[in-house]
Amino acid sequence: QVQLVESGGGLVQAGDSLRLSCAASGGTFSYSVMGWFRQVPGKEREFVAAIAWYGGSSYYADSVKGRFTISRDNAKNTLYLQMNSLKPEDTAVYSCAAKRGIVPTSTPPWEYWGQGTQVTVSS
Repeated sequence: QVQLVESGGGLVQAGDSLRLSCAASGGTFSYSVMGWFRQVPGKEREFVAAIAWYGGSSYYADSVKGRFTISRDNAKNTLYLQMNSLKPEDTAVYSCAAKRGIVPTSTPPWEYWGQGTQVTVSS
């Protein structure tokens, strides 16, 4: 059973940086795409970024392009999201997810989800 566990959320000020981690276990991720999503209460879940576990190619939402970087550590089975120049509108619960594939996209179905970690950016 695949498990995804996020960590690294917190309260920061606008302009600060934060790095989220997602520890993956219980499966083989060589031919998987891993992604980050975020959600604000009352709004739909929003795609943030995705990365192909094999090869490392990535894809970003326009709202975070140039500020966020997605990466993975194959040896540690860990996914990261480096968030720089944070804005109050980045405040959300951030969740990692996994799906089968080799090309990073935002499209469903995403088969596995973590429980999420709160990121709050104050102005």
